[in-house]
Amino acid sequence: MSWRPQYRSSKFRNVYGKAASREHCFDGIPITKNVHDNHFCAVNARFLAIVTESAGGGSFLVIPLEQTGRIEPNYPKVCGHQGNVLDIKWNPFIENIIASCSEDTSVRIWEIPEGGLKRNMTEAALELYGHSRRVGLVEWHPTTNNILLSAGYDYKVLIWNLDIGEPVKMIDCHTDVILCMSFNTDGSLLATTCKDKKLRVVEPRSGRVLQEASCKNHRVNRVVFLGSTKRLLTTGVSRWNTRQIALWDQEDLSMPLIEEEIDGLSGLLFPFYDADTHMLYLAGKGDGNIRYYEIGSEKPYLSYLMEFRSPAPQKGLGVMPKHGLDVSACEVFRFYKLITLKGLIEPISMIVPRRSETYQEDIYPMTPGTEPALTPDEWLSGVNRDPILVSLKEGYKRNSKIVFKAPVREKKSVVVNGIDLLENVPPRTENEV
Repeated sequence: MSWRPQYRSSKFRNVYGKAASREHCFDGIPITKNVHDNHFCAVNARFLAIVTESAGGGSFLVIPLEQTGRIEPNYPKVCGHQGNVLDIKWNPFIENIIASCSEDTSVRIWEIPEGGLKRNMTEAALELYGHSRRVGLVEWHPTTNNILLSAGYDYKVLIWNLDIGEPVKMIDCHTDVILCMSFNTDGSLLATTCKDKKLRVVEPRSGRVLQEASCKNHRVNRVVFLGSTKRLLTTGVSRWNTRQIALWDQEDLSMPLIEEEIDGLSGLLFPFYDADTHMLYLAGKGDGNIRYYEIGSEKPYLSYLMEFRSPAPQKGLGVMPKHGLDVSACEVFRFYKLITLKGLIEPISMIVPRRSETYQEDIYPMTPGTEPALTPDEWLSGVNRDPILVSLKEGYKRNSKIVFKAPVREKKSVVVNGIDLLENVPPRTENEV
């Protein structure tokens, strides 16, 4: 039998990246110089938020998306934190609500006015105190409104119910700093990577560790659930200090399904997964390029497509939710790239080249919208529900009718699992300056 090269037919093999022209970028932004391994950027269909360099406390900018071009140096900021802001995330269901966490040990919820900020904002809608060390990560629940997770340098993950403004659960299974958290599609499982070189799959409501991998050959940094495929993808470093990715079965973390070396560079690899197109994007911190792959259900699982190249290195990347994309241009993904040297935020659109002007049903399947599937009480009582899906056919525009109401709180002690978190302060760690 004669040998034939393997040919893969894929509608995404010609996807290309298109950087926005200078007038559609955001210019003159003093992007933070903090070396914490986060994106320092969050974006939704209405606003772009960027953590900035500031003296005396932490602050971030919130800019309406249509306000491109040069941003004035005295542009109003969100500046209520007493320490550097380490992470920011938009609420997936209420477009003017953003969560931030900081070195001052607090998590804060901010309500951005309708047309953006007119003056500096120092008063948060809600201040959440429960961590005894700085807080490095925040993550919203993908299907439940007002459930927020925060991970601190006290090695704890707290689950906050914002309806009452209190932590309702604590995940206390980590022995070092948590590097990354990722929910599966319905939010019933949480994957974490940790500085103790372990990858864990946790049931968040009970805090039970379902699966754990000790990564001897592959030092994990970042993890992402691959939609509803029951697989996980991690990025990390091999024992020879080359950057690599690994694919795992979420029900058996004893061995990765595949490990693939990427290159010998040193910057952290950020993975982004698009469950609608089954495409994986890899962007290295300090690199100028973004590689992209297609993920299949059978071996070899991972097919390299192409690479977007740019000479300017990225510090972090924000990602536009699906309902904010331009479907008329066949745009399937959009990054907002932080270029520190130029003080520039550059949108990069990933486009499927199509001749037809009509709506392309095959590249835009039904996708999660801005409607929560569950209330906090339902989820905490054990209910799981898939996200409510919408079609992007008419150019999805739906103003959420949900309004954020901050609870009124008096007491200062925070008791979870029978422990007062603010009283039982762990000893200082080597990671703290």
